[in-house]
Amino acid sequence: MLKLEPRPQTSKFWGIASPILALAITVVLGTLLFIALGKDPVKGLEVFFWEPIKSSYAIGELMVKATPLLLIALGLAVCFRSNVWNIGAEGQFVIGAVFAGGVALLADKDSSRWIVLGILAAGIAGGMLWAAITAFLRDKFSANEILVSLMLVYVAVQVLNYMVFGPWKDPQGYNFPQTKTFEAVTQIPRLMQGSRVSIGLVLALAGVAGLWVFLFRTRAGFAQQVGGLAPHAARYAGFSARRALWTAMLISGGAAGLAGALEVAGPIGQLTPYVPAGYGFAAIIVAFVGRLHPVGMVFSAILMSMFYIGGELAQSRLGLPKSLTGVFQGLLLFTLLACDTLIAYRLRVMPLAAKAV
Repeated sequence: MLKLEPRPQTSKFWGIASPILALAITVVLGTLLFIALGKDPVKGLEVFFWEPIKSSYAIGELMVKATPLLLIALGLAVCFRSNVWNIGAEGQFVIGAVFAGGVALLADKDSSRWIVLGILAAGIAGGMLWAAITAFLRDKFSANEILVSLMLVYVAVQVLNYMVFGPWKDPQGYNFPQTKTFEAVTQIPRLMQGSRVSIGLVLALAGVAGLWVFLFRTRAGFAQQVGGLAPHAARYAGFSARRALWTAMLISGGAAGLAGALEVAGPIGQLTPYVPAGYGFAAIIVAFVGRLHPVGMVFSAILMSMFYIGGELAQSRLGLPKSLTGVFQGLLLFTLLACDTLIAYRLRVMPLAAKAV
């Protein structure tokens, strides 16, 4: 008989090993899923875990997917460590893309390459503005930030749809709901020829280093976490819980908006109704699988981007629905939640005689 009993103190080992065990269980469940669908499980796992890394071009595409996931997750980590539950990063990503697209549409062939800085700044401003709505409503009216930020996702999507179906619709676009393709001068600079990897990857890695320093090496980072987790203790120590809320939401919104700007002025090159790709929701999983640690989120962002690419390949090569990506994401999240039980509890084998007593 197996019994869960509380540990005297939380396990540091399982704090690290839990995501690894969750991934292993996800692979096992994925194998069973492929068998149930009548597909070769070896080929199924291959498209998810081998195809995305088998060549330099594939690794480049992996980095293209991982960049927005990592950027958004970094911002969300600040929120979650501050006990601010921003679930609406997808909306902040979309509004950041809309703001960045608006600046990109102002460019013509004579515009300077420096307009790229304006595009990125507009994306950050858009994301921060959208996040500020949630922060204001919680600050002034104690509104639940989970519900507010989530509902604002759907508002953001409608704002995008209004622009691409209405005033920004390309008159030469054969009635498709999209803006014109942005001028080449607005293209986010790429790191190398023959690859779509842009300077966004450099910005994301710089964000990893910056967040690590902020959280673990500065008084402001310490105050940020205390202000969110223990408002009364923070007030006693002279830290502001209100400032923690606004700082967390603005950093998170700015990071998501930057990701949106990099996406529309990079791989997409225009605004379309398909800008919302679910990155804002997937980044929540990235943040928790990475243990809200900047370095851990690098690896979890790569893993999640493998799921995205694997889902696309499973659709084209195995005839499976693209929604399989979401299935793998969900399996990873739920197995992680289950495995995290081992951090505070341990499994103990009880003899059958003990059960009779």
